[in-house]
Amino acid sequence: MAGIRKGIVLAGGAGSRLYPLSRVVSKQLQPVYDKPMIYYPIATLMMAGVDQIMIVSTPVDTPRFRDLLGDGSQWGIRLEYAVQPEPKGIAQAFLYAEDFLAGDPVALILGDNIFHGKMDLDRTMAEFDGGASIFGYAVNDPERYGVVEFGRDGQVLSIEEKPAQPKSRYAVPGLYLFDGEVLEIARRQKPSPRGEYEITDVIGAYLERGTLRVEKLGRGIAWLDTGTHQSLLEAGQFIGALEARQGLKIACLEEVAFNMGFIDHAGLAAVVADLPHSSYREYLEQILREES
Repeated sequence: MAGIRKGIVLAGGAGSRLYPLSRVVSKQLQPVYDKPMIYYPIATLMMAGVDQIMIVSTPVDTPRFRDLLGDGSQWGIRLEYAVQPEPKGIAQAFLYAEDFLAGDPVALILGDNIFHGKMDLDRTMAEFDGGASIFGYAVNDPERYGVVEFGRDGQVLSIEEKPAQPKSRYAVPGLYLFDGEVLEIARRQKPSPRGEYEITDVIGAYLERGTLRVEKLGRGIAWLDTGTHQSLLEAGQFIGALEARQGLKIACLEEVAFNMGFIDHAGLAAVVADLPHSSYREYLEQILREES
């Protein structure tokens, strides 16, 4: 198995917690400081070496994502789209991506999750050799998430979705790595009492097989879930503060594509030439000058 080169960004859901913002436009198209939210999970995948990505979204929003992102060729990647008619759980995304997956391993990331910091995802993706890999992140409110229970030896004992009494502080962020068997595993799942196909049930199937790996994310990594007004504001402030301090943009897809070698200097120049005059274009023009 030659690592992971395919990714799914799940950008569906009603985004009801963001009402009335989500009545106007999809949650994943909301701005996080200076970029649409969906730029951030796409950048996470690209920086991990993923160059084939499927966006799964609603019937209304899929055309909007297509208008924003195109086919990905401007960034040297391939973007495809699939429609999820109703938001019935994360695990359902695999069923709509069947042709895209073609039996290959895949990384699934939620469209409202932002990661920042050195996660070594490029190494993790390249060395992926089967089973499933997820991450654990210590939070103050684990009852809002899927929660990992660890034994004294660090072995994973259970995965529980939004438990009333969490068995640990470690939430499962919205980034999951699966081998080519995930489609059949997802297909066998039944809706939970919430009426959704839970990603924790898919993860649990790998746990039962003994092929689940969990990596705890350390203090140097930020994980932001932008599903509420407060968390959306905080994410924007976090990104804004970092960019102002460093003078570097986070999740600038043109820059990521160039740094990853998906496009060369001429390709970056061609993309920049089509951008409207803005601080975003000026930033990329500076990169072009520095790399000349």
